[in-house]
Amino acid sequence: MDRGQTDTLLKHWRWEQDREGLAWLTFDKQGESANTFSREALEELGAALDAIAAASPKGLVIRSAKDNFIAGADINQFTRFKTPDEALEFTRLGWDTLQKLRDLPFPSTAMVNGFCMGGGLELALACSYRVALDDPKTRFAFPEVMLGIWPFWHGLQWLPKLVGPSAGLDMILTGRAADARRAKKIGLADEAVPLRVLENTARLVTLEAKPPRKLGIMNRLMLGVGRRFVASQARKQVAKRVRREHYPAPYAILEAWVKYDGDPFVSPDDPVCSIKALSSHPTTRNLIRIFFLQERMKGLAKGVNFKAEHVHVIGAGVMGGDIAAVCAMRGIRVTLQDTSPERIAPAVKRAAELFRKRLKDPRRVRDALDRLIPDVSGAGAARADVVIEAIFENLQAKRELFAKVEAVAKPDAVLATNTSSLKLADVAAQFKDPSRLVGIHFFNPVPQLQLVEVVSGAQTSADMVRRATAFVRQIDKLPLPVKDSPGFLVNRVLGPYMQNAFRMLDEGVKPETLDAAMEAFGMPMGPIELADTVGLDICLAAGKELAKKGAQGEAAEAPQALVNKVALGQLGKKTGQGIYRYEKGRAVKGHPGAWRPELIETLIEPYLNEAQAVLAEGIVADAELIDAGLIFGTGFAPFRGGPLHYLESRN
Repeated sequence: MDRGQTDTLLKHWRWEQDREGLAWLTFDKQGESANTFSREALEELGAALDAIAAASPKGLVIRSAKDNFIAGADINQFTRFKTPDEALEFTRLGWDTLQKLRDLPFPSTAMVNGFCMGGGLELALACSYRVALDDPKTRFAFPEVMLGIWPFWHGLQWLPKLVGPSAGLDMILTGRAADARRAKKIGLADEAVPLRVLENTARLVTLEAKPPRKLGIMNRLMLGVGRRFVASQARKQVAKRVRREHYPAPYAILEAWVKYDGDPFVSPDDPVCSIKALSSHPTTRNLIRIFFLQERMKGLAKGVNFKAEHVHVIGAGVMGGDIAAVCAMRGIRVTLQDTSPERIAPAVKRAAELFRKRLKDPRRVRDALDRLIPDVSGAGAARADVVIEAIFENLQAKRELFAKVEAVAKPDAVLATNTSSLKLADVAAQFKDPSRLVGIHFFNPVPQLQLVEVVSGAQTSADMVRRATAFVRQIDKLPLPVKDSPGFLVNRVLGPYMQNAFRMLDEGVKPETLDAAMEAFGMPMGPIELADTVGLDICLAAGKELAKKGAQGEAAEAPQALVNKVALGQLGKKTGQGIYRYEKGRAVKGHPGAWRPELIETLIEPYLNEAQAVLAEGIVADAELIDAGLIFGTGFAPFRGGPLHYLESRN
């Protein structure tokens, strides 16, 4: 290839022209592991496009030099805006730069590998064509709504016109990602191909320059006369998930699409959906804060040289079986141990359902199932890099089990317990080397909940904690380092919160009223439905254990409503009857009674008090990690920025 003359002038971009007359523009942001759009990167892109346009190639292919395409705008930019006008000016830079790409007088193709997010997807939409790597890591998404904003660089304008308003708005309103095959199916990607032909396919697609795909008549009608109707139906779906006063962004998206066709500059001062209105909203500030908290947790394993090839899980119940399934889904060979094949079979069945739902491709489903190996004898423990105990909460049983495991496990294997209420020091009391035991505490349902507590006891080695943290990131979960203490963080905080709600239930307050109050506060579900989901027997046992260990101050009598339901075997969602009755997995509820705002304060107070106590006792390193852990582990209202942040802003 003949190199473009601008190579030496640009820091993050380089371009060259091949013998067929195609220009190849490569994004390689210096000093970063991922490509993101900073102001400098956008300005350089504009300069590169000017130089390429002057060279008059037959076409242009844009690609990434990194493992992923483009992860979007550099979120750090948002933290530097001192005024809404600065946010508007940065938006104008991105808008104009991508319009320049779209207006090139020759065809252009985005050659997408890995993540194509936010501004990266808007760049891809600015191109004439999109060729995607057919690989599980390829993801097209607009995650802006989860930051409290919307795709301001033409995304809301261009995506519905390319794939139709239903598919386009669904991606924009939910942040949901589409893999390469899904993108091809809905018309977002023109081709989805394996790596060996990716570059050549991008070349051919650009040179052939076929006419762009046209939407069908129904989609054209929905973009025209039916636009308001489409938006009203989408608004109803949004209202089922979030409240406007808590999360204004999805409502603003629909407003901007109907009134301005997704152009943020038609009415830059609109009080509902403008850049200025959203960028200065407290929800947006808190959601951006949460983004950085999440990134901090992801970075906790950075630099740790450990990767598990084989995981051995002991206990094929719901927790153990799902832990094994998630590991297998992430490409790890897993042996799953229990006392008989009959006890392992339900876990394998659940795993197969999970794989079909998440992986979709029959070959990938088959491969994941091949990695999940029933192991009644427990022979896998001797070969595993990580051994996870997930049996019932009985101290003596766990001690006896680990005596056998420690004797056969590899010297450098991570030995972990998934205990939710027992202290590591007690479990490790009979270890020959107690420094080997670490807590890796998952939450139910394992496939859905991101948080995993990594628990270090007084004798746990720092290296074992680092390895456990790296393993948690390997399976794409968020590790939270916590010290060995009754209930750790999440159960410690949830315990008094839920017990308080049950005592109010004993006093005659309707469960629907308690749940409605906390949902109004911003919780994804109220404390009573949460208890039903966790299991009332587990709530009762955990409450007794925490009270006995002194995690909640003076021991108190268990709430009568909870005791009665457990005695009747009505254990919640898993039995079809708890405090609520369940049909098709959903709680059947009556109407909530009237309640005053003071009810929210009464319900949330024990939760907030316990979060403060955890900080004071040093169980978690700092307030930011406590906020992150309770957002990702308990669903604490994200728009409030975390419980300790909420307390600070309330005072």
